[in-house]
This record gives sequence, C-alpha cells and structure tokens, in this order.
Amino acid sequence: MLPAFPLPQFDDVLDAAARIAAHARVTPVLRSAALDRLAGCSLAFKLECLQRGGAFKFRGACNAVFSLAPEAAARGVVTHSSGNHGGALALAARLRAIPCHVVVPEGAAATKLARIVGQGAVLHRCAPTQAAREAACQAVQAATGATMVHPYADPAVIAGQGTAALELLGEAPDLDVVVVPVGGGGLASGTAIALAGLAPRVELVLAEPAGAADTLLSLEAGERRSLAPDTICDGLRAMLGEPNFRILQAHRAQVVAVEDAATIAAMRHLLARARLLVETSSALALAAVLAQPARFAGRRVGIVLTGGNADPDHLPWAGP
Repeated sequence: MLPAFPLPQFDDVLDAAARIAAHARVTPVLRSAALDRLAGCSLAFKLECLQRGGAFKFRGACNAVFSLAPEAAARGVVTHSSGNHGGALALAARLRAIPCHVVVPEGAAATKLARIVGQGAVLHRCAPTQAAREAACQAVQAATGATMVHPYADPAVIAGQGTAALELLGEAPDLDVVVVPVGGGGLASGTAIALAGLAPRVELVLAEPAGAADTLLSLEAGERRSLAPDTICDGLRAMLGEPNFRILQAHRAQVVAVEDAATIAAMRHLLARARLLVETSSALALAAVLAQPARFAGRRVGIVLTGGNADPDHLPWAGP
C-alpha cells in the first residue's frame, strides 16, 4: 500500500519539464495524410516511441530520479517492473550515477530484462503477483534505504508523464482532443493535469483494452474496480492506481474500450502507412479513434504513441 500524497498540479508538470529538459528528448510530432484518410480526421502523432529507452516512461522516471535530494539519491531507487518503467528508471539512475534496483516477476520477457540490466540495474526476482512485487520492493528498501519510485502512482512520475502533452500542444496547439492509452494511469493522469492547465477546452479520451477495462468500470462506478486482465497489450495490464483514479475522475476523462484484434490492425496500419513499428499498448490509441469514427470525424486529434519496444521477432500477426 502506497502512502497518500497531495495530487500533482499543473505547476508540478511545468517543473518536471524544466527538470528533465537536459535529459529527455523532445520527440517529434508526425502527420500522415494516409492515416488521416483512414481515420476521417486530422491526426497528430506524438512519437514517444522515439523517446530515450523507447517509451514515454523515461519522462516520469527521470523526473523522479532528479527530484531526489542528494542524500536520498545516494541510497538509490527501487521499483517493480518487467518492462519499460524498469528500463527507464535504470537509465535515469545511470545518468545520475546512483544505484537502481528493479523487482521483476518470474516469466518476464528476456529481451526486456536484458534492457534493464544493460542500464546497470540490479534485478530482484519475485513471484508473478502484485503482492509479491510489493513485498520484494519493501525488502529491498529495508536493506538498502532506496527510494521507491512506483511505475504510475507516484507524484513525480505522474508530473513527468504530463510533459509529453505539453510538447504535443506546443507543436499542435489547435487540437480538439488528445487520446492516450491507460493502464496504471501515470500517462493518463499526467495528461489530464497538463490539458487542464494549458488547454482546458481540449477533450481527453483514454484508450483501454476491452479485456482490461478497469478504468472504464471504475469511472462508471465512481470507485476503483478490479478485474483479471486478458489482453495482448502487456503494458496495460496493471490496475488503475488510486491517485490516478482520483485525477481522472476529477478531470472527467472519457474511456474507449478496444478489442485486441482492432489494436493489432491499428499496429499494422502504423507500420504499413507511416513506417512506425510500435508496441500494441501504443497502437491502442489509434485503434480507439478508428473504432469510433463518428466521434472523431473531422476533428483535430492528438495521439501519444507511447512506446516502440516491440519485438520484431514476435509480432502479433506472425505465426509461432
């Protein structure tokens, strides 16, 4: 259980942008006439698949690491992750020359673990359950004094993720709507804060796998709801975080649930029409737009393509 903390505000996102400016890439915004025709609207793709570490996660991890006071930083950081957040935190820690510990569940993909180790992090194995992850992190904290940097329910992480929306709006200030994927909710809640502070007229739409639609259920129910995730989008299987829920509820975010088959089709469209190989968790945002053409018809739509760490040897439309 994470301790309660004040929810991050727009000023925290601005502070994060300044803090990470020397380390994070200002990723480009791509336009594609072919994808505009397919979607029936004007699309602006924020290419976080080209961010350091291959995903938007570096923004939040970098902000968290460089927010630490020197005494705390010297003791290092710890998190639980089997993918992009672990790699991002390891990279940010290496840039600050501090220790990084990443708790990973058994069965995690070897390619992702190799990226984490390649950045100099120490791996700690655990059973593939949320309870086991949290217990292992607590043990590492007790042994090392490292600071916990949660993958999505951390104020510095949330603020850091919101910087992607700041850049997107700087490049495309006339947007009507921004679409981002949602899993644990770090990017979604950071984007909500950024939009409210910079462009409150812009609508926020969250794309969620139909097989892991706990955010949709939670916002409809007015309280967090859990379910057993069943989706190809491995980066979006986490339950929505408690502070993330509060932020999204306050900002009245809307959710579009998308079937995996539609997400795979969108991933193929991005590769064939824009020469972009992204993760399924990233292609989901385009899939949400294509799934509801009447909702987005004629509008100016920003889409955050969250990650490019797809394994070219195991694409979802390829055979075994």
